[in-house]
Amino acid sequence: MWGIIPAAGEGKRIQPLAFSKELLPIGCDQSEERKKPRAVSDFIVERLVIGGTKKICFVISPNKCDILRYHGCARAGTLFVYLVQPHPLGLCDAVFRPIEVIPEGEQVLIGLPDTIWFPADGFRRLPDEVLSFLLFPVAAPEHFDAVVLDAEGAVRAIEVKQKNATTNWIWGAIKMSTAIYRDLHRLWIERERKDEFLGTLINAWIAKGGRGYGFREGSDYLDVGTVDGFHLAFSQLMARQSGETVPQQEE
Repeated sequence: MWGIIPAAGEGKRIQPLAFSKELLPIGCDQSEERKKPRAVSDFIVERLVIGGTKKICFVISPNKCDILRYHGCARAGTLFVYLVQPHPLGLCDAVFRPIEVIPEGEQVLIGLPDTIWFPADGFRRLPDEVLSFLLFPVAAPEHFDAVVLDAEGAVRAIEVKQKNATTNWIWGAIKMSTAIYRDLHRLWIERERKDEFLGTLINAWIAKGGRGYGFREGSDYLDVGTVDGFHLAFSQLMARQSGETVPQQEE
């Protein structure tokens, strides 16, 4: 099972920083004898490992070698691979960078490195073989990719950062078979790589007969890629430790 973490973005919403936004310190590692800060990308690594991933591919830009220095080569028996996206060409380009590395017969999990979501075992709640989305309720779905489902839980459409979104359920993590991963890649090439976001590509894939399914198993979703999101995520993590409740994220 492979995990893909697209971490090549420029992070314009929270710059300037002296380091990659994926290394923003948030929360503490409670397993250590001496508490130490955790980078936000630790959370998606942790969730991929809980989900059963044995190999994780970070896709980074040329100036993000600090991510490699921080995460190193492995964690808890999981091998780390690093691929470079030479230019900021969008999420689809980053997600498909490992296409030559991932062999047939694997499951592919995708998670974003500047988000924190619960429950931590969310990937385990997604089925194998199909294209499946872990969905989360948010207060401002127009800032994300909202996923519209039919009565059977199949994806009707993905509303990519759409004003007046028709649902407040967004995707926060994706799981699929290698066969579907390669099929999406072929379609992306056929469409001349014009899709920047996964949502528009998946809409085209569904229009051609593909099937995806959404699972409303997520509870909390925090985008740490903005200053307000970072502060709210920090507050929510502290509140979880103390048993308090904090409001949903708004942008």
